[in-house]
Amino acid sequence: MEPENVHVKGAPGPQPKQKLLERARDIIRLKHYSIRTEHAYLNWMRRYILFHHKRHPQEMGPAEIEAFLTHPAIAGNVARSTQHQAFHALLFLYREVLGISLDDAGIHAMRAHKKGTLPVVLTKDEVQRVILATTGVDQLLAKLLYGSGLRLIEGLRLRVQDIDCSLHEVRVRDGKGEKDRMTLLPEALQMVMRDHLERVRMLHEHDLATGYGRVDLPHALARTYPNAHREWRWQ
Repeated sequence: MEPENVHVKGAPGPQPKQKLLERARDIIRLKHYSIRTEHAYLNWMRRYILFHHKRHPQEMGPAEIEAFLTHPAIAGNVARSTQHQAFHALLFLYREVLGISLDDAGIHAMRAHKKGTLPVVLTKDEVQRVILATTGVDQLLAKLLYGSGLRLIEGLRLRVQDIDCSLHEVRVRDGKGEKDRMTLLPEALQMVMRDHLERVRMLHEHDLATGYGRVDLPHALARTYPNAHREWRWQ
């Protein structure tokens, strides 16, 4: 069972009972963190609570955080970046959700040592072989990621209106750091992308005719534009 009745610093008056992780999720979304960060942070918070036998985080502090972060560094042999993420997830839990300030200098958890290995860079031939190992939409996405320099989550979030074949542009919305940017649509993907969008448009029209064809909209757009979730450009 998750801890309940958690109050946020500065919140007026009594609040209804709400599970701790549910409140953490709401605050993460209020701050517009990415969905991957949300999942990762909630996972670390849950593991932290279970590690200490479901004690409420309000009853714990730097010593318990250190014990938790030290454990995966030895037993789990996790990467430094993974432990760094866990550390910031717990800082978020205490500062943003519980309203408790922590002395960062007082948390001396053993950190996983960063290895001085060089990154693996594929040759053009190896990239080609990886792409050719995929088919259909997966292959188109792989080519788009490689040719346009998109992150995986950015490619998966693209909507029809973000791809401009005539201007050879791809618009990335709400990317890393909540920033928008423009990148190039490779010449080699022009016709392939046009053909793909035409096939998907026909499928979308069929879905609409059978009562489907709706898509989730970001933030408050669903309230601002009630019919946008059925429009082609938002698919």
